[in-house]
Amino acid sequence: MPPRQLSLLSFGVLIIIIAILLVAFFPDWGTILSLTIALYGLWVIALAGIRAMSPQKYERGAFSTLVWGILLLAVGGSWYLNILTQGNILYSVVLLLVIVGILAVASALPSMRKKS
Repeated sequence: MPPRQLSLLSFGVLIIIIAILLVAFFPDWGTILSLTIALYGLWVIALAGIRAMSPQKYERGAFSTLVWGILLLAVGGSWYLNILTQGNILYSVVLLLVIVGILAVASALPSMRKKS
């Protein structure tokens, strides 16, 4: 079975995301960059699902990929939320703290189940 070309697929998805956002929000570079990060985070979450369905030997695990996707989505989403609220950073910080807290709990749960 030939190795999967997920890196080329991911690059193609990134280019499509950038092209669509350039057409939709051209003069507003902050919105374009924040939504690019958030939408690419969604793609990384989808990649985690692909990796979970068919893991390969020397590849990053699906959970690790999922965590990176959630972090990208949180960073892009909080940046976009900061743009929408016209610089009120409180909502962005709260969103990031909630996401990091959820990820910490989700990361700790599997190790707690193994010990009992």
